[in-house]
Amino acid sequence: MSSDAFTPGIVPGRMADEVYAERFSDLHPRLDDHEALVAADRCYFCHDAPCVTACPTDIDIPLFIRQIATGTPDAAAKTILSQNIMGGMCARVCPTEQLCEEACVREMAEGKPVLIGQLQRYATDHLQEQGIHPFSRAAVTGKSVAVVGAGPAGLSCAHRLAMLGHDVVVYDAAPKAGGLNEYGIATYKTVDGYAQSEVDWLLKIGGITIEYDKPLGDDMTLQSLRDAHDAVFLAIGLGGVNALEAEGADKDGVLDAVDFIADLRQAEDFAQVPVGRDVVVIGGGMTAVDAAVQAKLLGALNVTLVYRRGRDRMNTSVFEQDLAASKGVRIVTHAVPRAVIGNGAVREIEFDYVDAAMQPTGQTLRLAADQVFRAIGQTLVGDGLPELDGRKIKVTGAGRTSMEGVWAGGDCAAGGDDLTVTAVAEGRDAAMDIHEALTGAA
Repeated sequence: MSSDAFTPGIVPGRMADEVYAERFSDLHPRLDDHEALVAADRCYFCHDAPCVTACPTDIDIPLFIRQIATGTPDAAAKTILSQNIMGGMCARVCPTEQLCEEACVREMAEGKPVLIGQLQRYATDHLQEQGIHPFSRAAVTGKSVAVVGAGPAGLSCAHRLAMLGHDVVVYDAAPKAGGLNEYGIATYKTVDGYAQSEVDWLLKIGGITIEYDKPLGDDMTLQSLRDAHDAVFLAIGLGGVNALEAEGADKDGVLDAVDFIADLRQAEDFAQVPVGRDVVVIGGGMTAVDAAVQAKLLGALNVTLVYRRGRDRMNTSVFEQDLAASKGVRIVTHAVPRAVIGNGAVREIEFDYVDAAMQPTGQTLRLAADQVFRAIGQTLVGDGLPELDGRKIKVTGAGRTSMEGVWAGGDCAAGGDDLTVTAVAEGRDAAMDIHEALTGAA
């Protein structure tokens, strides 16, 4: 029996094949040559440009846009990549509307910023599609560094260390490199296997070996890595998911949003990914929005995102909230889950409305649901780690931890804002600090 949007339960194939291809196409198709020149021409090339200050990786944005405007996109790409080796991915997923573009003088004057993110993608794609790697290794130092985690922070650190002449071994728990870039970002933001092609391009620097299916744990401890290498960089991310504290939360159909996104990212055929008719996503960050939007794109009839605070407190941009609404996602705020209802499997979920002080108002909301996604935050997982600061690894300076010879960065380290671009910056800066520690070079 075929399925459609009205079919109850969690089923695949709710739409025609051609609809999946259309819905999961590139969110922001790349600018063509003419569009890039027109967009670049809008830049004022400001002195002390506020967009540079707003960029976590300190890319010289006016310079790379001028290079595009003068017809040298490969030079523009090198300008970008010298600061952010994963500039191609960041151009696709970075919340530019909250960072560089929000700071753009054009935005302040006209309400329409220079398309910095799209221009960055134009330049980096132009270079990478030629197979060109603009950097080369320094003389081999004889030093070995272990990088645990092949996500944005780990790969950024590994590339900079390799470029400085060190030998790097990256250990990752997954069967593919990329971390959240590969497993945790909405499919329509990185189409055509871009995450893996960027990894392949990055590895052209040489000097980096990746060992897959190698989690930090009983068989590979932090101490064993310290014994085998001259330095260790931890970029292990956040492997745990916070529990849903509501009666009946263990019912079938209550799932982790990160697993749903990962399954969709790895699917060869979107039509084979099952989705509920009535989907509820609990959370207010990017994982929640990505899960909600993709559930709707897969053909769910009703998708509701429920967050415990107001929209202004959601850890996602207004652009992403508006994108969700434009795809048909209903957003409910000031509500916390009270009970998951159903006989073995979820059928409904009840919420308490709360005020700004998180106190119940006495009003409740009950939603039909055959699929509920938890997106209420992730937690650090691991034993024998350096000293923690709250629920993450405590770091000082450029990622130094409480353990001699061990650095950390990315989502597992305290103090960051859990953005890809920030993770890249932390990996790069830690690499420079590791290099100085190993060689004495400033």
